[in-house]
Amino acid sequence: MTLTVRQKVFLYIGLLVLIIGGVHALTKQAYMESVFDQFRKEEMSAAYLDVTPGEQIEIIKTYVSGKMETFAFLNWVFFIAAGLILSLWISGVLTLPLRKLVAAIERVAQGDLDVSVPVQSKDEYGKVIQTFNDMTLRLREAEDARRRLVADVAHELRTPLSIMQLKLENAQQSGEYAPPEMLLRLQDEVIRLSLLVEDLHVLSLAEAGRLALDCKPIDLAAKLEQIVDDVNMEAEEKGLEIRFYSNKRPITVMADARRITQVFINLLTNAIRYTPEGGKISVVMEDKVLDRAATYTCVSVADTGIGIPAEDLNHLFDRFYRVEKARSRHTGGTGLGLSIAHHLIRAHGGFIRVVSEPEQGTTFTVYLPLD
Repeated sequence: MTLTVRQKVFLYIGLLVLIIGGVHALTKQAYMESVFDQFRKEEMSAAYLDVTPGEQIEIIKTYVSGKMETFAFLNWVFFIAAGLILSLWISGVLTLPLRKLVAAIERVAQGDLDVSVPVQSKDEYGKVIQTFNDMTLRLREAEDARRRLVADVAHELRTPLSIMQLKLENAQQSGEYAPPEMLLRLQDEVIRLSLLVEDLHVLSLAEAGRLALDCKPIDLAAKLEQIVDDVNMEAEEKGLEIRFYSNKRPITVMADARRITQVFINLLTNAIRYTPEGGKISVVMEDKVLDRAATYTCVSVADTGIGIPAEDLNHLFDRFYRVEKARSRHTGGTGLGLSIAHHLIRAHGGFIRVVSEPEQGTTFTVYLPLD
């Protein structure tokens, strides 16, 4: 049974009262016995026996009351001191987890995020400490993500800037007219930088929940058919077969057509990029799929490509994350596409799931809510 802090306080105070009351009763009984023994030795004389019973009772009452006044004073002094000591001990026991937590909070306030407080109970203190540990873990993860983001942005910007700088320096040193081929290469790098900055801007807005969506009723089946047709030429050039299937038409959803197109272009481009020649890509659409007590339109993008290792699946939607076989900037992109797709679908009230096996293929499934 797990006791709450309130129950523990009640239990400790009850034990304190019980202990003090028991000690008081035992000491009083022992002291009374000693008082009567002392009375027999000091007062039980011939003069005492010669008086009337009423006077004997008064003598006993006077003697006992005098002794009890001293006993009561010493007894109260003892019990007050014992109560204060036990109360101090109880308060120390009850506030020990809080003191540990305060010390950890002070370390976090000083910038030390590598702090964790042991959870030694399941009461309110234990829950607060566990929440604190979860919070510091998330802070560490956020700090690590920030550092990776800075490093990755610096890396992604450095490469095109270095190429542009080298080309311009060569043209300047040669003193010759810059050929169109060189200008075209510079333009490619400028376009790459512009796309990277735009992707970062969209991602930051989506993560902050401030991305404006122009949601309107659209026929998602027709939109997907158009997107598949747009990428079909690229797939055919690589020797891939791409097909679209739907169990119903039309399927209307409330969505931003431009952002939804961005999501599925990204998923299909990835499928084409990582599926070897002769492979197949399927886009399957289902209407009224129940999940988590809600109804969704479900779109699966499945390929027969190289697949994704299990240890990478949890990081697919992280910024700048690339699976090991796709780490090259030229073959693996910037690593922002899936993160952007993930946040765009979340902004629409949906979610994305991924299932993959190395050398077997990958399936991304997009769930969009039906109004």
